Amino acid sequence: MTIPPRHLLQLNDLTREDIAYLFERTRIIKDRYKRYERYHPLADRTLVMIFEKASTRTRLSFEAGMQQLGGAAIYMNTRDSQLGRGEPVEDAAQVISRMCDIVMIRTFEQEIIERFAAHSRVPVINGLTNEYHPCQILADIFTYVEHRGSIEGRTVAWIGDSNNVCNTWLQAAELLDFKVHVSTPPGYEVEPERANLTGTDHFEQFPDPHEACRTAHLVTTDVWTSMGFEAEDAERRAAFADWQVDTPMMKMAASEAVFMHCLPAHRGEEVEAAVIDGPQSVVWDEAENRLHVQKALMEFLLLGRIE
Repeated sequence: MTIPPRHLLQLNDLTREDIAYLFERTRIIKDRYKRYERYHPLADRTLVMIFEKASTRTRLSFEAGMQQLGGAAIYMNTRDSQLGRGEPVEDAAQVISRMCDIVMIRTFEQEIIERFAAHSRVPVINGLTNEYHPCQILADIFTYVEHRGSIEGRTVAWIGDSNNVCNTWLQAAELLDFKVHVSTPPGYEVEPERANLTGTDHFEQFPDPHEACRTAHLVTTDVWTSMGFEAEDAERRAAFADWQVDTPMMKMAASEAVFMHCLPAHRGEEVEAAVIDGPQSVVWDEAENRLHVQKALMEFLLLGRIE
């Protein structure tokens, strides 16, 4: 009997134990990378990367990561393929998954990646959708663990839009038992059903972003206008004007709090330059850790647990 492939379409596809395993593998793989130790468990394996949304960090981290694991990565843009000319997602999945070992998709609607995965013979990874960004949050939490230890019982302050990154932080809080304080402008609040949460015990909404940051161990944000919402840019700039993460906001957080941003960042908009470039910022470690976490993820989805 053929065993169906395991996918990562949202963070809820992983268990708490899976995440603990992935973080331990990430630590080992990153250490080997830093010591220039060759490690090629995915030799002769091929990753196909399908992009409908533009990317810097996602493409670079997956492509470099697959090569560092001994495999090959192929870039496909929907504008330059039959996917952009109306080929059904289901047909594309049948063909592409017969010619490679693993697929990463960065697209708009979550439904697209779910339809692809339902017809794929190989693992499918969500590189970002409008609803979720699981690889980013795995990297963020691993970064927190590196700097401050376990995130269990801690408080994360999310300031800004309740977007795909926010939704995934909320899923992580349920899985790993921590709290998220969310502060958004009116009209941009969390939608628990859209975030696919099982309850509301692990997050609290705050009308005042300063109060959301009070005693938080991690403060994080994202751009005010995500890809696909450019038509709302002027409206969002006005609505989010008081939701910039600045020095007074960080002073409300715990003294050992760190600042994160998934990047790209707009200094002077969602974050003050003094914060993102200041001593509490760990954004560059956070960005690098996308590479290492995703290597551990691809190894896990293709080879299972390595004892």
